[in-house]
Amino acid sequence: MSTTDASSPRELEPGLSVRAPKTAELVAMRLRSKIVHGELVAGDVLPTEAQLMEQFGVSRPTLREAIRILEAESLISSRRGTRGGAQVTGPDIGVAARYVGLILQLQGTTLADVYEARMISEPACAGLLAERHSERDLRDLRACIEQLHRLGERDLESAAALSEWSALSSRFHRLITERAGNRTLAVQAGVVRDIIDTHHAHAFTKGARTDRPAENFHRNLRSLEKLVGLIAAGDREGAQSHWTEHMRAAGKGLFRDGSGQTTIVDLFA
Repeated sequence: MSTTDASSPRELEPGLSVRAPKTAELVAMRLRSKIVHGELVAGDVLPTEAQLMEQFGVSRPTLREAIRILEAESLISSRRGTRGGAQVTGPDIGVAARYVGLILQLQGTTLADVYEARMISEPACAGLLAERHSERDLRDLRACIEQLHRLGERDLESAAALSEWSALSSRFHRLITERAGNRTLAVQAGVVRDIIDTHHAHAFTKGARTDRPAENFHRNLRSLEKLVGLIAAGDREGAQSHWTEHMRAAGKGLFRDGSGQTTIVDLFA
């Protein structure tokens, strides 16, 4: 039987130490909390260095280190000149995508793997949107389709048209995930979408062209219109099933050049 008193405090494991946060990290934490709680919003300009130093009781180097921490998180941007200062910008999905991309790269993750995750989460969002949509959601989705229709009247082989098509398509996908009513899914989808959009941008920069004939383009639009119809009808199962098939077909075209085996970090290098 052990003679150790169960009520006595346990010692830390050998070699385990707890690092106290640096003063700059504490200042960054305070400012971050104000942004998270809405006390500071995007566009707000922080007080001057002198005022912040007095407010937090810290030195200039410590304050600047705290600002750099928040800049790295894309919560603040610093401007120079007569109208300079630190301005609140709000979090950037692109920053999260690059960080997540590095983590995925350590595991040898490919674009095809990322797209597979998107094929699982986004149709689920489409189903939720069918249950929770508003008239504004339907108007915005239909407006996006109308813009794509107008684009279809132009030469889709040009880099400019392809870039515009990509932006409008991304907006349609974003509306589905952001209007579904689940913020966690929306953020996750935003990170994945940013990775796929970056892939599109790289492909267009390298001169990629589509061999999609006009009928395929209009078939894609009819698929979008069908989804909006299912959402408007409140058909959750139908919307989710249709969008799964749509994205599966789109994925075949997206990676027909073999780029699905591209690793994530290559896009952000």
